[in-house]
Amino acid sequence: GKLGGIELSYASDLDLVFIYDADPGASSDGARPIDNATFYTRLAQRIIHILEARMTFGQLYEVDMRLRPSGASGLLVSTFAGFANYQRNDAWPWEHQALVRARAVAGDPTVVDAFEGLRRAVLCRERELPALADEVVAMRRRMRDHAGINPDADELDLKQGHGGIVDIEFMVQYAVLAWASREPALADWSDNVRILDTLARTGLQPEARCRALNDAYLELRSATHRLALQQQAARVPAEPFTEQVEAVREAWAALLGEAEARLLAAGTTTE
Repeated sequence: GKLGGIELSYASDLDLVFIYDADPGASSDGARPIDNATFYTRLAQRIIHILEARMTFGQLYEVDMRLRPSGASGLLVSTFAGFANYQRNDAWPWEHQALVRARAVAGDPTVVDAFEGLRRAVLCRERELPALADEVVAMRRRMRDHAGINPDADELDLKQGHGGIVDIEFMVQYAVLAWASREPALADWSDNVRILDTLARTGLQPEARCRALNDAYLELRSATHRLALQQQAARVPAEPFTEQVEAVREAWAALLGEAEARLLAAGTTTE
């Protein structure tokens, strides 16, 4: 998310995943030993408690743990082996999209290195591109439907609207999953700006398109920052952002238009 992509806004939550690399059946060596699984779960709970502390001037952060393996039904803390197995064998495409935006922010260097190696291996896997595009477009449609987005409204939802921030993010994530197998440099970054730069530099996407998406992303993000500081919703009159929205929609049509057409023809979304 925004933390992983080094793009935190003033109102961003923290999407966290906790991983440890130790025998879950072994125990700590304190005066009152507890097994590793319990120890690391309690440690994670304490970290979350500190980050979500409510003070005189409000809450420090809101922590979202739903991106861990198996979501809300999964363990709060995963072993590295369990996390790796999940990412390699059980994760949905949208979870690999989330992995594009993941980075290690704290922890043992050995575990950090192992995670970064796993992330690169998963992102650089060869994929069937039509199926990937269909999954990305279907997930984007579900998000719009959930947010109640009307594509013809005079008001623009800067984040979820057609031609908004999430459309740019989804195109960037699709590009990494689609082409990192032949251009591993795409897996070097978790932020949209440097991934777009890499797409342009390697010729995987036209330079003008990448530049237009980058400019639109920065402009839309700046607007959301201003609104967040004023504690206002990220919905604005659409007219001032016509140029940015049109650039994003044109790029979406070029990159994922065929998948959109297939989805419309099928008359349903992929589950």
